[in-house]
Amino acid sequence: MGGGMAANLVKVGHTVNAFDLSVDALARAQDNGCATFTSVRDAVDGVDAVVSMLPNGTIVDSVFESDVLDHAPTGAVLLDCSTIDVDTARKVTADAVAAGYDMVDAPVSGGIAAANGGTLTFMVGGTNTAFARAEPILSAMGKAVIHAGTSGAGQAAKICNNMLLGASMIATCETFAMAEKLGLDLQTFYDISSKASGQNWSMTSYCPVPGVGPTSPADNEYQGGFATALMLKDLKLAMEAAQSVNADVPMGARAAELYAQFDADGKGSLDFSAIIQSL
Repeated sequence: MGGGMAANLVKVGHTVNAFDLSVDALARAQDNGCATFTSVRDAVDGVDAVVSMLPNGTIVDSVFESDVLDHAPTGAVLLDCSTIDVDTARKVTADAVAAGYDMVDAPVSGGIAAANGGTLTFMVGGTNTAFARAEPILSAMGKAVIHAGTSGAGQAAKICNNMLLGASMIATCETFAMAEKLGLDLQTFYDISSKASGQNWSMTSYCPVPGVGPTSPADNEYQGGFATALMLKDLKLAMEAAQSVNADVPMGARAAELYAQFDADGKGSLDFSAIIQSL
């Protein structure tokens, strides 16, 4: 996702320094107009802003502590767009503030297609000052930039959103499977339900049935999109967050169980809508 985000920053006139552990990702970044570097420290030298998209909280904490803080200019604004746990997001921001930086947590919704198309939604946590500095940069990569609250609020919003997404996708999948068994034509069912009270994003924007609704990963054998392994990661974060605040989330918990089994069955690389195959 970071590749598409970087390319969109270039398109609106930013000079972008890119770093990635993947040689292929760096090559794509270079093709999209980014300058490429072989270390984080070299990439952040002299910049006005640092945008990161990393796999988990442990890596975010390590990269910022070792290679960003005290290496990027203290006048730079820091934007972490990874999806991580709230506590780590707050810790990294606190460390950044202590070192003299403004920082926001700004996880995204929309997937690879939205990253490439510049239509992501950003949920942002941080001070008003940090948000004001980050907003123009995020706006170049997305269609909506929403200040969710103080540090960690962006991550809280993302975790809640993706728990709802995971549960609603499973409900959508099982509904289409049942409709087919009841003898309904699936396009006809879509035409009805998409205009009735069952309408939801998983159905009308990301239908898990090939050939029904707008083009989605289902039309590409569930390749691309948002991988099952990433959905499972987000659901695990949601379960940890729920436990930390004693929230009762039976639907979210069941979604986490079903995606864990689907991942264990070797389907982790498929788009999360492919869970219809298990129903």
